[in-house]
Amino acid sequence: MRILEVLGICIVALLVLLFVIFFRSRLLAGGGTIKLQVRVSTMMPGRGWSTGIGQFVGDELRFHRMFSLAFRPKRVLDREVLVVEEQRRPEGPERLTMPAQWIVLRCSNGEAGQIEIAMAESTVTGFLSWLEAAPPGQPGLSPRPIIRPRTQ
Repeated sequence: MRILEVLGICIVALLVLLFVIFFRSRLLAGGGTIKLQVRVSTMMPGRGWSTGIGQFVGDELRFHRMFSLAFRPKRVLDREVLVVEEQRRPEGPERLTMPAQWIVLRCSNGEAGQIEIAMAESTVTGFLSWLEAAPPGQPGLSPRPIIRPRTQ
């Protein structure tokens, strides 16, 4: 009888854990979110990708891991210093971990160094638009020239 009680408690705890993870992902998946993968480890070529949700909040893209209990983002990318250096298709072992129509972006993240993110091809267009749509005059961005009509 004792074994069945322990087994029952373990099953209930597992179901509660799965519910909390599902509930967390639903809370984060409101407006302004995308599905993406971030390379968290470069120890082995083509490996180290973590699936998650990207949340656009002001000038930041906040990456939350899919299977995590934390409400804090794992990575925060600031659009003022983020620069896309390369776009490519998944190569080698990456093709097994992400869909074929995804694009891998190698980015420079200011002082934080290099970071690779992957997202759907249709999402890349929106991401690049968000990246370029910063208001003029922000630190780190060149101000847009003001064009005034000539006076005679």
